[in-house]
Amino acid sequence: MTPAIVPFEADAHLDWIALTDAIWQAHSLPKAHISDSFLYRGDDTLLLRSAWINGLGLAVKAATVFPENPASDLPRVNGGVSLFGDDHGLLEAVVDFHLVTKWKTAGDSLLAARRLARPDSRNILIIGAGTVGANMIDAYSAAFPDAQFTVWNRTTARATEMAADIPGLKVATDLPEAVAQADIICCATMSTEPVLRGAWLQPGQHVDLIGAYRPDMREADTEALTRARLFVDSRETTIDHIGELKLPIAAGEITPDHVIADFYDGAAFARQTPEEITICKNGGGAHLDLMVSRYILEAWRAAQ
Repeated sequence: MTPAIVPFEADAHLDWIALTDAIWQAHSLPKAHISDSFLYRGDDTLLLRSAWINGLGLAVKAATVFPENPASDLPRVNGGVSLFGDDHGLLEAVVDFHLVTKWKTAGDSLLAARRLARPDSRNILIIGAGTVGANMIDAYSAAFPDAQFTVWNRTTARATEMAADIPGLKVATDLPEAVAQADIICCATMSTEPVLRGAWLQPGQHVDLIGAYRPDMREADTEALTRARLFVDSRETTIDHIGELKLPIAAGEITPDHVIADFYDGAAFARQTPEEITICKNGGGAHLDLMVSRYILEAWRAAQ
């Protein structure tokens, strides 16, 4: 069997709601066997992620993160995704890395928002004017079609550039004020120090934390975590791996028991009252790359 080559052009055939439904349904299959490894050279990172889900197949993702690449007009993140069949382990497809990353990262947090944010959420704040932030606007729009979006960035000029490319996007210059006015807050930064303070949060809000992926990175302070009902996409890829949780746990400020549920916990992954604050930490993981790659391959084949 000749492996399929799924290019970025498959993007036109994908749907955010169908994707998040597929991710949720895939979590009803036997729990994924996953293996993650990280290599570091200063600020540069190599992530090797693999997953096997009985009934869905296997995926291997290699990703490099070089934060200084944009200065040379090169993508910050690069890599490749290989998808293998479940029955015989044959290479079934090579899926464009940036396509998988876009839909996995944004789809992960969109699924959390569909489960945790108030359905009447209308004001959405994006913290971080990068590619992920722009993708989240597209994703949130599918589930919250009447939403209005605001972006805040450390460098206001970059937020202004983003707003020039996205009709209707407003630029905030006062972050505490923008947080207070939001129904959904999405952090998509490369920060190692908290940019979101728990003191700014208001009843009924939902927070998606996306940016932190290393042990030394976090976007929300401990007060935010303790004021909210805390969720993660996967305990295995967040609690012991990402500074968002790893650092306050090591400091004795929270415990792993503060995490109420992940996507494998089904009905427990839900908002209970309109007034509560919810936070979900998006940690990613190879199992999500597998779920998303399988959805992409099937959508690409259906479009041929």
